[in-house]
Amino acid sequence: MNHACTYFDRGFLIQGLALWRSLAAHDSAAVLWVLALDDFTTDFLRQLGEARLRVVPLARLERDDPELATARANRTRIEYYFTISPCWPIWLLRTQPEIDRITCLDADLFFFASPAPIFAAMEEARASVLITPHRFPRKLQHYEKHGKFNVGVLSFRNDEVGRSCLEDWRARCLAWCHDRLDADRYADQKYLDAWPRRLGQALVVLTHSGVNRAPWNWSTAPHPAAALVVFHFARFRPTAGTRWWQSGQLDYGIMPQAGRDAIYTPYWRAWRAAREEIAARRPDFDFAPTASRAGREFWRTLPLRVIFGGDWLRIGDRFYNLRFGLGRWSGQCLAMLRTIFLRQ
Repeated sequence: MNHACTYFDRGFLIQGLALWRSLAAHDSAAVLWVLALDDFTTDFLRQLGEARLRVVPLARLERDDPELATARANRTRIEYYFTISPCWPIWLLRTQPEIDRITCLDADLFFFASPAPIFAAMEEARASVLITPHRFPRKLQHYEKHGKFNVGVLSFRNDEVGRSCLEDWRARCLAWCHDRLDADRYADQKYLDAWPRRLGQALVVLTHSGVNRAPWNWSTAPHPAAALVVFHFARFRPTAGTRWWQSGQLDYGIMPQAGRDAIYTPYWRAWRAAREEIAARRPDFDFAPTASRAGREFWRTLPLRVIFGGDWLRIGDRFYNLRFGLGRWSGQCLAMLRTIFLRQ
């Protein structure tokens, strides 16, 4: 069995179910452990009654890890969720002896092919820990200040090195895990920068460009969908029903139409199927409320949104940026503006 884990609440239930369906479709040996962050999510996933989808309520983890439960009091909800990142997989390795390797997945990932390249890289390197770099193009490398590696896809062997790495990461996140830059710290992510030096040959940095492809690195591939294994749909959200969507790409460059058709159209279909599956059992279910668009971030990005887009109009199964390809330069333009005006 190939054991993976993720965590999400009701607001990410659609994404989480789509992730599971894609993983199960491409890996018949996959087991997905879900840490359910609210009762609705716990109840719904358990009602599915699927043997390879294993659900643990947050209360169970907090009971067994009181330091995690205590941390809830001194950080925001998103910061608390960041803190969970190492606590959840190390709990699994401690309590589930059948797990010889746990692969951590963000809930907004979606598999387009088998995850075998992840496991093959670990086997070839005889590594205990696997991480994935952000793979920023040169024009976006200033984002490395938030971390060279992304926590969307990680894997840990249930051996001394793998457990020790998770234990250390857990201790650091419990001590400090906030949604801001602080010297060499940022949330749960920037701690990973030290792992290559600390772990040496026990760590493999996955170089496969199709694993954890994302809004920030799609432009480094010859085609956004080339050799794609798993895509990270970070910040992709509906903003008005299912007609208008936040692309999550404005800061990096808007993917061309061909890439959207190859990647976002299949994801929308899976997303829609997951939503219908949930609603069939829970008729009262729908999207999590969308945050107000009138806040500071909206006004900060408004000029770029007017010029480059970033909100996509869905017509049928396709997403349109309505800027005739101009959007792909948004990330480069934003980087130039930061250099000129903010000196970042």
